[in-house]
Amino acid sequence: MKKQFIAIGLAAVVLIGLMVYFGISIGPARVDFQQISEKKIPREIDAEIMPEYRELERAFACRVGDEVYVVVTRGTKPTTGFEVSVDKMELSAKDDKSKLTVYADFADPEHPERLAQVKSYPYTVVRADMKGLPDEIELKVNYIK
Repeated sequence: MKKQFIAIGLAAVVLIGLMVYFGISIGPARVDFQQISEKKIPREIDAEIMPEYRELERAFACRVGDEVYVVVTRGTKPTTGFEVSVDKMELSAKDDKSKLTVYADFADPEHPERLAQVKSYPYTVVRADMKGLPDEIELKVNYIK
């Protein structure tokens, strides 16, 4: 009985070692990121990319220089006060394709009728700790009250 436990333990250690050696992971890996202030958003994103995507609710990634940025947009809103933030990001692989899942928090203003009635385009930009662009991006939204 004791020999069986030792054999099972040894097999588990070997399996984990092989997974680490070959870079096999179980489940998605968290992606570290840093929020970018509005003043530090690269010009390429602000001037060239945002006009095309600002009216859509989506997440997308782009490369500027050696950095990978992820942008989450909320589309056109009737007033100011709508917010968007990235909570976490996870990278997974399936069939030799990478998938980035972006978890975002969306907050709406409590009393939109009291705010300036002007169209706004809320979005956020984060710098992702990634080497390249993913093949696919999925946006998962959490609406905050």
